[in-house]
Amino acid sequence: MATNSFIGVSQKNLKNLPACPVETTLQLIGNKWEVLILRDLMPGTKRFGELRASIGTISQKVLTAKLREMEANGLVQRKVYAEVPPRVEYSLTPLGRSLKPVLDSLEKWGLQYKAQAAQAAQAAQGLRGE
Repeated sequence: MATNSFIGVSQKNLKNLPACPVETTLQLIGNKWEVLILRDLMPGTKRFGELRASIGTISQKVLTAKLREMEANGLVQRKVYAEVPPRVEYSLTPLGRSLKPVLDSLEKWGLQYKAQAAQAAQAAQGLRGE
Protein backbone atom coordinates (compact mmCIF):
# COMPACT_ATOMS: atom_id res chain seq x y z
CA MET A 1 0.00 0.00 0.00
CA ALA A 2 1.40 3.38 -0.99
CA THR A 3 1.53 6.09 1.64
CA ASN A 4 1.43 9.78 1.03
CA SER A 5 4.40 11.28 2.79
CA PHE A 6 6.79 14.13 2.25
CA ILE A 7 10.34 13.04 3.01
CA GLY A 8 9.29 10.93 5.95
CA VAL A 9 6.67 13.35 7.26
CA SER A 10 3.25 11.75 7.58
CA GLN A 11 0.08 13.39 6.32
CA LYS A 12 -1.06 13.57 9.95
CA ASN A 13 2.00 15.65 10.85
CA LEU A 14 1.55 17.84 7.77
CA LYS A 15 -2.00 18.64 8.88
CA ASN A 16 -0.67 19.71 12.31
CA LEU A 17 1.70 22.34 10.90
CA PRO A 18 0.90 25.93 11.89
CA ALA A 19 -0.90 28.13 9.37
CA CYS A 20 1.82 30.78 9.63
CA PRO A 21 4.90 29.89 7.52
CA VAL A 22 7.25 31.68 9.94
CA GLU A 23 5.87 29.62 12.81
CA THR A 24 6.28 26.46 10.71
CA THR A 25 9.94 27.33 10.09
CA LEU A 26 10.52 28.06 13.77
CA GLN A 27 8.86 24.77 14.69
CA LEU A 28 11.40 22.97 12.50
CA ILE A 29 14.57 24.96 13.19
CA GLY A 30 13.73 27.35 16.02
CA ASN A 31 16.04 25.66 18.51
CA LYS A 32 19.68 26.62 19.05
CA TRP A 33 20.86 23.06 18.45
CA GLU A 34 18.94 22.60 15.20
CA VAL A 35 20.46 25.75 13.72
CA LEU A 36 23.97 24.70 14.78
CA ILE A 37 23.46 21.21 13.33
CA LEU A 38 22.37 22.79 10.03
CA ARG A 39 25.38 25.14 10.11
CA ASP A 40 27.82 22.32 10.71
CA LEU A 41 26.32 19.97 8.11
CA MET A 42 26.07 22.67 5.43
CA PRO A 43 29.67 22.05 4.20
CA GLY A 44 29.07 18.30 3.92
CA THR A 45 28.72 14.92 5.59
CA LYS A 46 29.90 14.37 9.16
CA ARG A 47 30.05 11.46 11.54
CA PHE A 48 28.32 11.73 14.91
CA GLY A 49 31.55 12.40 16.84
CA GLU A 50 32.68 15.07 14.39
CA LEU A 51 29.32 16.77 14.60
CA ARG A 52 29.28 16.69 18.39
CA ALA A 53 32.82 18.12 18.55
CA SER A 54 32.06 20.90 16.07
CA ILE A 55 28.90 21.97 17.93
CA GLY A 56 30.57 22.04 21.32
CA THR A 57 28.58 21.78 24.52
CA ILE A 58 25.72 19.60 23.26
CA SER A 59 25.20 16.31 25.07
CA GLN A 60 25.14 13.00 23.22
CA LYS A 61 21.51 12.48 24.27
CA VAL A 62 20.34 15.87 22.96
CA LEU A 63 22.31 15.58 19.71
CA THR A 64 20.85 12.12 19.07
CA ALA A 65 17.32 13.37 19.76
CA LYS A 66 17.73 16.46 17.54
CA LEU A 67 19.22 14.45 14.67
CA ARG A 68 16.32 11.97 14.84
CA GLU A 69 13.81 14.82 14.91
CA MET A 70 15.48 16.54 11.95
CA GLU A 71 15.61 13.25 10.06
CA ALA A 72 11.89 12.71 10.69
CA ASN A 73 11.22 16.24 9.39
CA GLY A 74 13.19 15.55 6.21
CA LEU A 75 16.07 17.95 6.91
CA VAL A 76 18.83 15.43 7.69
CA GLN A 77 19.63 12.02 6.28
CA ARG A 78 21.40 9.29 8.20
CA LYS A 79 23.50 6.64 6.50
CA VAL A 80 24.53 3.55 8.45
CA TYR A 81 27.40 1.39 7.17
CA ALA A 82 27.42 -2.33 7.96
CA GLU A 83 30.84 -2.30 9.59
CA VAL A 84 32.27 -3.22 12.96
CA PRO A 85 32.22 -0.88 14.75
CA PRO A 86 29.18 0.62 12.98
CA ARG A 87 29.79 3.84 11.11
CA VAL A 88 26.99 6.40 10.85
CA GLU A 89 27.17 9.55 8.75
CA TYR A 90 24.82 12.52 8.67
CA SER A 91 24.22 14.94 5.84
CA LEU A 92 21.59 17.43 4.78
CA THR A 93 18.82 16.48 2.43
CA PRO A 94 18.01 18.85 -0.45
CA LEU A 95 15.28 20.26 1.82
CA GLY A 96 17.82 20.85 4.59
CA ARG A 97 20.22 22.43 2.12
CA SER A 98 17.46 24.79 0.98
CA LEU A 99 17.83 26.51 4.38
CA LYS A 100 21.26 27.90 3.42
CA PRO A 101 19.91 31.38 2.57
CA VAL A 102 18.20 31.46 5.98
CA LEU A 103 21.45 30.59 7.75
CA ASP A 104 23.36 33.10 5.60
CA SER A 105 20.87 35.80 6.66
CA LEU A 106 21.26 34.84 10.33
CA GLU A 107 25.05 35.04 9.99
CA LYS A 108 24.89 38.44 8.30
CA TRP A 109 22.51 39.79 10.94
CA GLY A 110 24.69 38.40 13.75
CA LEU A 111 27.81 40.06 12.33
CA GLN A 112 25.99 43.40 12.02
CA TYR A 113 24.65 43.12 15.57
CA LYS A 114 28.10 42.35 16.97
CA ALA A 115 29.59 45.33 15.12
CA GLN A 116 26.87 47.67 16.40
CA ALA A 117 27.24 46.33 19.94
CA ALA A 118 31.00 46.91 19.80
CA GLN A 119 30.44 50.49 18.59
CA ALA A 120 27.93 51.13 21.37
CA ALA A 121 30.35 49.75 23.95
CA GLN A 122 33.15 51.99 22.64
CA ALA A 123 30.85 55.01 22.70
CA ALA A 124 29.83 54.22 26.29
CA GLN A 125 33.48 53.94 27.30
CA GLY A 126 34.17 57.32 25.68
CA LEU A 127 31.33 58.93 27.63
CA ARG A 128 32.70 57.52 30.89
CA GLY A 129 36.20 58.74 30.04
CA GLU A 130 37.73 55.29 30.09
